[in-house]
Amino acid sequence: MNIGGEASTVGWARWGATTNARTLPDAAAALLAQVLELTPPPPAVPLTEVTVPGCELDDAVLGALRQALGAGQVITADDVRARHASGMSTPDLLRQRHGQLRSAPQAVLRPADHAEVVSILDICSRFGVAVVPFGGGTSVVGGLTPSAARHVTIDLSRLDQVVAIDPVSRTATLQAGLRAPRAAELLAEQGFTLGHVPQSYEYATIGGFAATRSSGQASAGYGRFDDMVLALTVATPRGTVRAGRSPASAAGPDLRHLFLGSEGALGVITDVTVRIRPLPARSHYEGWRFASFADGLRAVRRLAQDGPRPTVLRLSDEVETMIGATRAGRSDGGCQLIAGYEGADVEPTVEAAAAVLAAHGGVPLGEEAGRQWARHRFDAPYLRDALLDVGAFAETLETAAFWSALPEVHERVRQAIIEALPDGALVLAHVSHVYETGASLYFTVICSPGPDPAERWRTAKAAASDAIAAAGATISHHHGVGADHRAWYAAEIGDVAVDLLRAVKHQLDPAGILNPGILVP
Repeated sequence: MNIGGEASTVGWARWGATTNARTLPDAAAALLAQVLELTPPPPAVPLTEVTVPGCELDDAVLGALRQALGAGQVITADDVRARHASGMSTPDLLRQRHGQLRSAPQAVLRPADHAEVVSILDICSRFGVAVVPFGGGTSVVGGLTPSAARHVTIDLSRLDQVVAIDPVSRTATLQAGLRAPRAAELLAEQGFTLGHVPQSYEYATIGGFAATRSSGQASAGYGRFDDMVLALTVATPRGTVRAGRSPASAAGPDLRHLFLGSEGALGVITDVTVRIRPLPARSHYEGWRFASFADGLRAVRRLAQDGPRPTVLRLSDEVETMIGATRAGRSDGGCQLIAGYEGADVEPTVEAAAAVLAAHGGVPLGEEAGRQWARHRFDAPYLRDALLDVGAFAETLETAAFWSALPEVHERVRQAIIEALPDGALVLAHVSHVYETGASLYFTVICSPGPDPAERWRTAKAAASDAIAAAGATISHHHGVGADHRAWYAAEIGDVAVDLLRAVKHQLDPAGILNPGILVP
């Protein structure tokens, strides 16, 4: 898997660069017009016209930071602070389009190495200034908007190197600010790959993958990102933590997992050592159709539990299949499954998996369906921009559950969203991450925005989150907790675990400066 190349510069009030923008196919626009009442919104407020509150850090704080980093790496310009003020959820993008940022960092700090990150945390602890780590800025759960108005952002983009590659052990140590496409490019030069390709791939960073326990589209074959992490280095206000030093260990609890998924609330990850694999010599993608989502789920479960397991395994429900077919100018029914295979010799696995899929009622659609998915695998966030451009509201949420509960979770969450948006909504879902014991469910919601789209979405998201909890599923499979999921996360882990998490944070961050209001209830 070699999806290399440097990521484009992110545009303003959009997911990606305007050069990568997509437009809605005519058939899709016509379908939306039948279902939703849409009014094209006014143009987005240009970044040059967005105002942010002035920097209120006093000279003592700014002076200490400039001495530690160099004056040019302590940035207080309005446009830079605005770009670091939020993530990429739809409410975030709408606030950007309206020029209404909830808050902005007092300054953006650009350290060059781990030691400078430690210095920042020491200074900010002494002066009581909150700190938000920033990688690719792709959070969709409020992970970059802390509860403290007086905060600075640590932009990790200068920590962008491959520190070491061990081809014998097949490991690589990567700095946290390294973007995924550049990491892929550098590893490919040595004949290796991470195999980690999430939807956020074009802009996300290695540190962000670790801090949110990211899961990529090829997780069926390569595993989740937290499965790949062998060791990591973390800067905390108390000093440096290095966790992990061997392939496996029984030396006490695995402290790596304190920081994997910690979202900057317990420390700032500055590098990770990860498992790497040889670049695959062959890849093969194909499509299948099942009569119903239930039929497709049985087939997917069979492959996940008993094999052979494809590298990519993605099953769309009936609505998502219909929308995808409409975009492509087709009129497919049922549910589409995409299976992808990567490795030295994929043909035996392809044939064996095909026999399983056919035995469970699958009808082959051929390689073109698979290749089309691979060509457009990063389109969804750009299509969200296109939907916002025509006045629709589009957002996502995700969860995971055991196989026995998955059909109920799918139905309860869909129903909760539909009831919360009674004037009409399209609710799409797919499975894209599978395990022996269960799988993820990823929902996309398209509706009219109403007079207050952010509040409307909060109501629908809360209803969906309640349904997820009631069905026994997890509040997040790979988006993380952030601020948006914090209440449900607290209920999911229970009071004793909440107290334990708070105690760990207090020990590592006595002044409470690390991303306050994020993750920790």
